[in-house]
Amino acid sequence: MDELNEKETPETPEIEPDVEITSDEKNMALLAHILGIVLSFLGPLIIWLIKKDESKFIDHHGKEALNFQLTMLIAYIVGGILTMVVIGACIMLAVWVLIIVYSIIAAMAANKGEWYKYPLTIRFIT
Repeated sequence: MDELNEKETPETPEIEPDVEITSDEKNMALLAHILGIVLSFLGPLIIWLIKKDESKFIDHHGKEALNFQLTMLIAYIVGGILTMVVIGACIMLAVWVLIIVYSIIAAMAANKGEWYKYPLTIRFIT
């Protein structure tokens, strides 16, 4: 029974309260989120691939930003396919707004040194 519960529980980052998060770590995590607004999944992917081994904080935020951008890309593609129907344009607009709003919220959390998890996100990379 414990094995079943362990598998169902989403993986959470190891938070080390005694270890202070440096300003460089905060800036790189912030950059991973902000680049997602401009470069879609490529910005977070680049930051994550380059910096993931240097810090658990950057690794966490890079994966979160990348997973969110990939999820939003899928939603955007679905919206694009549905543009033949009026609802497709509405979906694409909603996705665009979600990307901007949640990326800014995540960037602000990263800048404060907080561990943030995006809502509405498929966890492709864990």
